[in-house]
Amino acid sequence: MITPPPLTFLRCHPHVLSRLPPSPYLARLPHLHHPSCPIVSTPLPHAAHVRHASTSPPIAADASSLVTRLKNLFLGTTISLALVFGYLYVTDVRAGIHQWAVVPSLRWIYDDAEEAHEVGTASLKGLYKWGLHPRERGDVPRNLEVEVFGHTLSNPIGTSAGIDKHAEIPDPLFALGPSIIEIGGATPYPQDGNPKPRVFRLPSQKGLINRYGLNSEGADNVAMRLRQRVREYAYANGFGIDEEAEQSVLDGKAGVPGGSLTSGCLMAVQVAKNKFTPDEDIEAVKADYVYCVEALARYADIIVVNVSSPNTPGLRGLQRVEPLTNILTGVVEAAKKAKKRVKPAVMVKVSPDEDSDEQVRGICDAVWESGVDGVIVGNTTKRRHDLLPADYNLPAREAATLLEQGGYSGPQLFERTVALTKRYRRLLDEGMDQTPKEPASTKAIDDAPQQDPNKDVSSRIKETVVRDAKNLKPDTPEAHAESKSQPLIQIPPRNNPFSSDQPSTSPSTSAFSADTHINQLPPITQSEPSKEPPKRKVIFATGGIQNGKQALEVLEAGASVAQVYTALVYGGVGCIARMKDEMREEMKRRRTEPGIP
Repeated sequence: MITPPPLTFLRCHPHVLSRLPPSPYLARLPHLHHPSCPIVSTPLPHAAHVRHASTSPPIAADASSLVTRLKNLFLGTTISLALVFGYLYVTDVRAGIHQWAVVPSLRWIYDDAEEAHEVGTASLKGLYKWGLHPRERGDVPRNLEVEVFGHTLSNPIGTSAGIDKHAEIPDPLFALGPSIIEIGGATPYPQDGNPKPRVFRLPSQKGLINRYGLNSEGADNVAMRLRQRVREYAYANGFGIDEEAEQSVLDGKAGVPGGSLTSGCLMAVQVAKNKFTPDEDIEAVKADYVYCVEALARYADIIVVNVSSPNTPGLRGLQRVEPLTNILTGVVEAAKKAKKRVKPAVMVKVSPDEDSDEQVRGICDAVWESGVDGVIVGNTTKRRHDLLPADYNLPAREAATLLEQGGYSGPQLFERTVALTKRYRRLLDEGMDQTPKEPASTKAIDDAPQQDPNKDVSSRIKETVVRDAKNLKPDTPEAHAESKSQPLIQIPPRNNPFSSDQPSTSPSTSAFSADTHINQLPPITQSEPSKEPPKRKVIFATGGIQNGKQALEVLEAGASVAQVYTALVYGGVGCIARMKDEMREEMKRRRTEPGIP
């Protein structure tokens, strides 16, 4: 037992005691009224600890504790469910918040459209890293599947180049639901493009004007990002992280295309020339494209050759037949050398402004001559005169924006895209039917001496004698003896199969055997195999496509894939999922309603 220390107290006046600090022992001090205060030290007996009884009944205390616990449980459950459902809602591309809140907020906060684009790219990249990115949820129906370049794609919707110029967000873009995304364009060496500002909005028209000028970090930097992506995929799927693992994934051993790394999807990479490469030097221009292909073809399912950007001076001039054929031939040959099992397909992206019959036919001829696999019909347009009705009045600010230099993209291009797609489909199919035939060789006929039919026979004989006299050796005894030692016909010795001796052969002749020569002949077949017929060229359509019904229209016009850009800018991340839903609804309506084609 612990004995409390002795209490030292004063025999003092009450006023003195009142100035002392409060103490549990102070109440026990006697109040003495002596003028002097001698100090007295007196030990106190041990005071046992006394527990005060609760004033509440035990049952009421337990009930109060239970209610508190239930309240906490309800609050925690509510918060957890709100977080779960909030996560599922915000990360679903079909959530209305993306179209009606996120997109207007970006436009309101960032007046510069390029800055808003960069913020959106960085946000998608960061959200994907933590698994908070928007994605298409649920089981995707298979009624929109299409076959492109031997691959079965989940749907015919793709994104155009420019959304992900530097290969920063390919996987977040695939999560939005397209079957094809287009990276780039990438140039051989980094270039800044045109001065800022270089992107302008026309909200009332849901249109854009851009004059980026093919700003690029360079083909090597883009290839480095794509290579890192492949290696991370290989490591995550148990292939390792070395070059052998990378090659295994690129060769398709993971069960997915080596470019997209996503089942039912393909990844295209767009390449272009540097701005400082002279346009008149076609070999230098071709070298630019080939350099990009050599760096990027391994990581792409499709290579897109951009010769149609309106913001690079002289680039559209490369769509003439001769330079285009030269460039495309070099790209096709470089793509065939890609170090992967399935080589990337090659497509060329053409301008909507080069739409005369001569220009379209020339491009189709270049496609067939070079061996390119397809055409992307459409790009931004430099034309302004027929974008809007004559009596339509734009807001003052947008009217001034419409005069900005650059390429326009928006819904107004749709009709032109459909018409141009039909023309390319028709002319490309005509080229498939017109297989070139090998011309008969006329060299021997041309080299033969020409005879004058007016000359008589005697004159011709004299000319022949003169000619032979020049070519024959003189008739000397040595030449006569040499001619006698050389028989006119060398008869080979007969081979007796019943003789044990081996037939003798001279160095100048070999033993004759019918079996030997028969074995050297090609095997006899019923008929010579016919040459494989040329494959139909693939068309992607882009320009003004805003909804699922329009996507169906370009597919019916002859395209295999409908690509979007501006629709995604104004419609948000749910644009592609909505387009696919609209396509299914339109297809269902056509099946159920009579009289609809």
